[in-house]
Formats: sequence, C-alpha cells, structure tokens
Amino acid sequence: MSALALTRIHSRTRELAPGFVVSLIVAAAASFLSEHYGAPVMLFALLLGMALNFLAGDGACKAGIEFTARTVLRIGVALLGMRITLEQIAALGWKPVALVVIVVVVTIGVSVIAAKAMGFQRLFGMLTGGATAICGASAALALAAALPNHPQKERATLFTVIGVSALSTLAMIVYPMIANWLSLSPQVAGVFLGATIHDVAQVVGAGYSMSTETGDTATVIKLMRVAMLLPVIVCAAMITRMQGADPTGKRPPLLPWFAVGFLILACINSTGWIAPVVQGSVNDLSRWCLVVSISALGMKTQLKELAAVGIKPILLMVGETVFLVVLVLLLLRWGL
Repeated sequence: MSALALTRIHSRTRELAPGFVVSLIVAAAASFLSEHYGAPVMLFALLLGMALNFLAGDGACKAGIEFTARTVLRIGVALLGMRITLEQIAALGWKPVALVVIVVVVTIGVSVIAAKAMGFQRLFGMLTGGATAICGASAALALAAALPNHPQKERATLFTVIGVSALSTLAMIVYPMIANWLSLSPQVAGVFLGATIHDVAQVVGAGYSMSTETGDTATVIKLMRVAMLLPVIVCAAMITRMQGADPTGKRPPLLPWFAVGFLILACINSTGWIAPVVQGSVNDLSRWCLVVSISALGMKTQLKELAAVGIKPILLMVGETVFLVVLVLLLLRWGL
C-alpha cells in the first residue's frame, strides 16, 4: 500500500473517529439501561442520541455521525443474514411459510394504500408497513437504507423506529394474554406470537414466557419474517432505481450490497458449518451495529421535528399493528 493511500486512510480515520466514538458510547449507555430497566435498547439509543443532537451540527463529530448512521447501519443489516437457515424454514412445512409471505405482502400493501389515503407518501407506508410486517426497528432501518433519499426520510425513519419499539413492547405483554384467552395450543400460539410481534427480542420474551415449545416456534416464525427482508429490500431498491433518486444521475444498484451480504450470510449459515460461537458473535455484532447506527440517527434528529408529525402517523402505525393481529388470527382460523 502506498504512503499516499495510508495517509488518506489515516486522515479519514481521524475525521470519522470522534463521531463514531460518541455513537459507540451512546449505544453502550443504551444497552446498560435496557439490561437494567427492561425497555427496548433501540428506544434508549434513540432518546439518548436525540439528547446529544447538538453534536451533529458543524463540528468534529459531524462526519463520524453521518458515517455511522449510514455505513454502519448497512453493515448491521447485512449481518442479520446470520440469523437465518433454510433448514429452520423447511422444518415447519409449507403452511407457516405461506402464512408469513401473505402476512408480509398484504400488510405492506394495505399500509401503502392507507398512507396514501391519509395524505402521506406511499414510501412512508412502505417504511411503516415493512417495520410492522417484518422485524420492527431493524426492518425500518434496512428499508430506509434502500429507499430513495427524501428531505423527510430520516424523520420518518426515526418516528417509525420509536413507534414499532413502543408497540412491540406493549405486544410482548398483551399478545400472550390474547393467546391464552383464545386457548391456542403451544405451537399455534408460537405461530401467532412469531407472526405478529415486531422485534425479535420481544418475540423471544413473549414466546418463552408461555412455554419452551411456544418460544421455539415463535422464534423460527419470526426468523422467517426476517428472511422476507431481502425481497422487500429488492423491491424498495427497484422503486429507487425507477425513480432515479440519486442526484448524481447514477442509477442505484438493483440489489444493494448490504442485501447481497444478507443473502450470502444466510446461505453460509444454512450449510451448518458455522460454529455456534461464531454465529452468536456475528449476531451480537449485528445488534451492536444497529444500536450504534440508531444512536447516530438520534443525534441527527431534532426533537421538535418529531413532535410536529401530529396524530395521523401514530394512528397509521397502531392501525397497521391491529390489522396484522386480525389478519394472522384469520389465517390461523382458515388452517394456515
């Protein structure tokens, strides 16, 4: 490597380090609070980040915060692929796969239509619908990375993350009660919880609070929803490509690099060659990347901007969540 290249790398590292380190500290604080107080780590990361939003202005931290909110986010999404194996999906048979596909497609479709009817852009409906239908905050961040740039995109992303985190925490408490009230069998209860709760952590918490069988089934169903992230990202990238959203005139790739990474890791994980300790380490790294990046996104956000969104986006997200529950219960009743 030439001396010039080394100098550039050193210069770039010095430029990015302050913002990245601050984001890392906020993520560590959020993780500590989450472990001790039980609230979603994403929510703590957002709130702590927003409290430090003055750092994202012109200053030493700006470049690093921008890098963390964009590139580190994409790395975290790519690493999510290590959670999926084809064997997990095949073991459940075709009915749960059909249920997950129908749930994701219908929920996103209805969300896009509802968003348009309420006066929002269709892409906001895709963002909130994808977060509700797939895997909560992780899906919101992944979709935001693939969707076209827009002046309101970051605010919409943060609002979506806050909304799904709050709703997912509520669902973790309420949905097991619904499953008991409906006298669902352990496996059916697992399908219900795995198909309706937004975030993976809350699915695990709710499922294993009922029984081991329910927890195992709920986790696999949830991971099948996570697997749907790839085709949805591809669709989002196709929309971006058709709209020619890049101001430089370059057409964005049909399949973003982080989606390719997601697919490759899912395939590698399916071989069974990956040691559990490596798999666990990659999953932990993915989680940390997402938490660190959302800390940076929080720093880029003004609280008064979020406060100005009004009641309609809240109603949209609550409506999507209720619709998802009703749809899954109907599909289960019809034998899927």
